[in-house]
Amino acid sequence: MPQSQSTTSISMARARPVPGVRALPPPTGCAADHHGVDRRRPPLEAEQQDARGEWLRFAPVQPLFRARAAQRLAVLAYHGVTDHRSFGAQLDRLRRLATPVSLEAVLQAVTERRPLPPRSVLVTFDDADRSVLTHALPALDARGIPATAFVISELIGTERPFWWHEADFLARHGGRARSLDCGHPSQLLRRLKAMPDPDRRRSLHELRVSADRRPPSQEQLTPADLLALRDGGVAIGNHTQGHPCLGRCDDATVRAEITGAHEALTRWLGEPPIAFAYPDGGHDPRAETVLQELGYRLGFLSDHRLGPRIPTHPLQISRLQVDSSTSTRRFDTILSGLEPAYRRWRRQAVA
Repeated sequence: MPQSQSTTSISMARARPVPGVRALPPPTGCAADHHGVDRRRPPLEAEQQDARGEWLRFAPVQPLFRARAAQRLAVLAYHGVTDHRSFGAQLDRLRRLATPVSLEAVLQAVTERRPLPPRSVLVTFDDADRSVLTHALPALDARGIPATAFVISELIGTERPFWWHEADFLARHGGRARSLDCGHPSQLLRRLKAMPDPDRRRSLHELRVSADRRPPSQEQLTPADLLALRDGGVAIGNHTQGHPCLGRCDDATVRAEITGAHEALTRWLGEPPIAFAYPDGGHDPRAETVLQELGYRLGFLSDHRLGPRIPTHPLQISRLQVDSSTSTRRFDTILSGLEPAYRRWRRQAVA
């Protein structure tokens, strides 16, 4: 696509706000912020976002964005599969509109400096709960679509809930922490992620000892499940030991979180992982240094952007945030890059 058309498409998207639709909240520095969107998204918000996708699908610039996206790499970042029918419809859409590629294909493009095929899409999962094994793997296998799952190593083989689910449950059942006494309960997760990591851990401990009830257990993947996923075409990557916000951690914790998970995954898989997903969503230079020392070849952000077909910065590859329950029409606008561009425009407009 000529450069002038590409530039025109972006400027047109920025010039055409959707009347009557509220702006999406800007993402913060932690990828865990979109855990709430993916798993606990209020029905009204889901309807508003899908309605926005319906409108954008018919926007005059959508064909231009779709043409531009053909020359970009789309990496989709899911958090489990909450709606297997909708997820299957999204995968069918990928088969018709795109070229699903594997983690190995992305690595090959980086190594050989040879672009991926047009409309290349890599499917990834952060946190990797059991739905990746029970729902995602069968759907992916039936369609011959490869994927990558980034796992939290200290949860493997346990029945511990994700810490953000645990914190929400404890706060709703009488849990209190000195640093969390102000503000609405809906802001709990945001406040926890904004804390320095030692303060976050201390607040979680206070919630645990003061709550009236313990959170329900959550069966996590086992080392054998990781092997089953890998054998089924789902590569396994590092997502740290405990999913802290790396930007709130000191240097020693950043190193321990990455190397501890690396060692555990190497032991379970019989080979070292080569890919990492930043649990705080954005690039951390200290983390990149550790990844380079350990021989990692690919690193993934959560910045809701398309990337080049030959990743310019292999340890800083952009990803698009997507929900398994997203309508196929909104899914199209995410895949084309129009919905992400619209969100960026809205953030700039209200700033």
